Amino acid sequence: MKIPKTFSVILAMAAIIAFTSRMASLLSAEEASKPTAASVNAALRAFAEIQPIDAHVHIYKDDPALNALIQRLGLRALNICVIDDRDAFCKGLEPQRADVLKVRQSTEGRVAFCTTFSPYDFEEPGFSSRAIHQLNQDFLDGAVAVKIYKVMGMEMKSKAGRYVMADDPAFAPIYQDIAAHNRTVIAHLAEPNSCWEAPNPASPDYDYYKDHPEEYAYAHPEWPSKEAILAARDHMMAENPKLRVVGAHLGSMESDVDQMAQRFDRYPNFAVDMAARIPYFMLQPRDKVRAFLIKYQDRLLYGTDLSVMPEDATENLLEQFNRTY
Repeated sequence: MKIPKTFSVILAMAAIIAFTSRMASLLSAEEASKPTAASVNAALRAFAEIQPIDAHVHIYKDDPALNALIQRLGLRALNICVIDDRDAFCKGLEPQRADVLKVRQSTEGRVAFCTTFSPYDFEEPGFSSRAIHQLNQDFLDGAVAVKIYKVMGMEMKSKAGRYVMADDPAFAPIYQDIAAHNRTVIAHLAEPNSCWEAPNPASPDYDYYKDHPEEYAYAHPEWPSKEAILAARDHMMAENPKLRVVGAHLGSMESDVDQMAQRFDRYPNFAVDMAARIPYFMLQPRDKVRAFLIKYQDRLLYGTDLSVMPEDATENLLEQFNRTY
């Protein structure tokens, strides 16, 4: 299958999806249950051989040892900035923007820069002009993508009290500017189905919502439905056919590959990353998922959602990256 040039900026090749089968050939059952240093090194060498691309990381620390590991793995990654006024570190673009640029420089561009913009003052005069000015400067500084976040649809309200969706007209000039600069939108909109459902210990995300009740839609029945949030995203894509959009975390359609397939068929400008959602593939029929992965292999980007904060200890970082990859 020919890979569309439209996703060439951050496309992770389908070989990464086959990584687990390569692992199985390298490790015996005993080694898989209790990895040795030799088996871990063999697995990482195999990972490096496929020239991996991780399309979803958050690395906010310029750590020489971690940079060396990234180089040794032959890894390329998309390093994503996020603005969320509920999070002390992510309230503004700085200092994370400066951190991401340092990592980009130290890794000689292997870890690419995904910027973002603050959507909170969308009703203020000059909002879109200010956002576009900031984004265009970031593009000059090497940004290849722009993140929009789930605060659209799940937190932000207009002065009139309505929830603000990703397709709000205030954002239209910004999307047009991103498309004109041939950059990509990384859209983390909505959450897994379990966010709107009663607590279920069997859910892959049970612990997350237990620890983050402020993000648990089930406890906030006044929030918009997941269907409404995704409908607004789809409308945004329909209104901007020249804008590349990557739905983070399987585009929040993690429980049903048919939903993803329908969007892929409808919107040629749409792809998804798999960050932090691969377990959901395991909950669906194996043959159905396999056929989906093969058919849409050029629309699926490998991602991990690995996060590195400035205060994180180097030893812990290296263990985390080695274990994940």
